Amino acid sequence: MKTPKRLEPLVAEGIIDEVVRQLMSGKEAVVYVVRCGDEVRCAKVYKEANRRSFRQAALYQEGRKVKNSRQARAMEKGTKFGRQAQEEAWQSVEVNSLYRLAAAGVRVPKAYGFFQGVVLMELLTDAEGNAAPRLNDVELTEELALAYHASLMQEIVRMLCAGVIHGDLSEYNVLVDANGPVIIDLPQAVDAAGNNNAAVMLQRDADNLTTYFSRFAPDLARTQYGKEIWALFQSTKLRPDTKLTGRFRIEHKPADLAAILSDIKAVQAEEEERLRYKAMRTA
Repeated sequence: MKTPKRLEPLVAEGIIDEVVRQLMSGKEAVVYVVRCGDEVRCAKVYKEANRRSFRQAALYQEGRKVKNSRQARAMEKGTKFGRQAQEEAWQSVEVNSLYRLAAAGVRVPKAYGFFQGVVLMELLTDAEGNAAPRLNDVELTEELALAYHASLMQEIVRMLCAGVIHGDLSEYNVLVDANGPVIIDLPQAVDAAGNNNAAVMLQRDADNLTTYFSRFAPDLARTQYGKEIWALFQSTKLRPDTKLTGRFRIEHKPADLAAILSDIKAVQAEEEERLRYKAMRTA
């Protein structure tokens, strides 16, 4: 096929020898099958910001740090350079997350690098050597649904132990290769410790998958894996090999009204003291 414009520099530099075909097109990027020497790989080409359909990007960028102070200032001001830097930072999150998660034992595609807005990674295949299908395209029995669900809940745990939350996990960004589910599409991944929306995103990821698998294994609909995982994480009891139960008990403790009133009085007293001090300074 004709080489897409965004891949021309990689072909010119010898990073890619040939673009074989387009594999898929999503809301954030277009993925191509490419040949690199004797190996067949994937090249993920991100769409320009104004052509992406991904919503609420600001929620995912909270807590992300930029080492270059000039870039950080420009991004904060929203200048043209800042918008470009922000776009590059958004794109680089995926390859950084792939390396980080692979090191933590999470099943993600192997990354080969990030070149000029293109992530080069392994081509996942099924048992017959064909491109691995998305989870939503796989026929599932109840037994297989339970097995895949358990596997993916454990992957969510490993990710969280590595400090990463996918943030947009569903049956549409999980591939099933010859060895089972593999998590893909990570440019919106968030830092579990640095994002105020982390708990909501983690639980949504787990709930999305549980809802999907419950179509084939109805008993899963009564489980609460997301709440269980986050509670264990908050209590520092979560480990990569933690065995989950899917059960979560909400403790209904009566509010300590005396303590609440005491806190309110303390805040009021502090504010009154602040006002008195301010009045003395301006007198």
